[in-house]
Amino acid sequence: MNDFSLIDLVVSRETMERLEHYDALLKKWTPVINLVSKSTLDHSWSRHFLDSAQVYKSVDNLNGHWVDLGSGGGFPGVVCAIIAAELAPKIRFTLIEADQRKSTFLRTVLRDVDVNAQVLSERVENAGPQAANILTARALSSLKNLLEFSDRHLVAGGSAIFPKGANFRSELEEAKKSWAFSHVEYPSVTDENAVIIKVGDIVRG
Repeated sequence: MNDFSLIDLVVSRETMERLEHYDALLKKWTPVINLVSKSTLDHSWSRHFLDSAQVYKSVDNLNGHWVDLGSGGGFPGVVCAIIAAELAPKIRFTLIEADQRKSTFLRTVLRDVDVNAQVLSERVENAGPQAANILTARALSSLKNLLEFSDRHLVAGGSAIFPKGANFRSELEEAKKSWAFSHVEYPSVTDENAVIIKVGDIVRG
């Protein structure tokens, strides 16, 4: 694995070893339960790990409760939890994933790397309101739907952070038909056509 120099993030050798172990588990489990596209496994650092770490880097107020929606193979939630275990250990993490097999994988990774986080095996829309200070989701749904989830799970004054691809502007326009919100866009370091969108002040329109 490489370092995080592209996003100006410095972590210890222990944190890198945790991420490397996670990567090994990802490559072991993916052929069995399809955690990520198999075609991305040879480029897992840039496609998944660095892509998730830049979500962590975009958070301003690193405290409280961080909730990752539809965690799947653990991106960005597990990567952010591993980094936070060193750099912001007071953050409490909850990963929500409806698929039981993926939930088992997430619990296995967290146990093996010795990082404390809760895994809820529920659908995002059915889980009890999480009172999240930080909310993340990657490749889960449209921004419009993500704002619906944010309205349920995010506390007032919290931030929702969503990596989005080349169609992000059309997603923003569609979301604005149903929601009022503030947002900031950060260019992705892993995809020149992608952005990280940070959303706040969410009010149903």
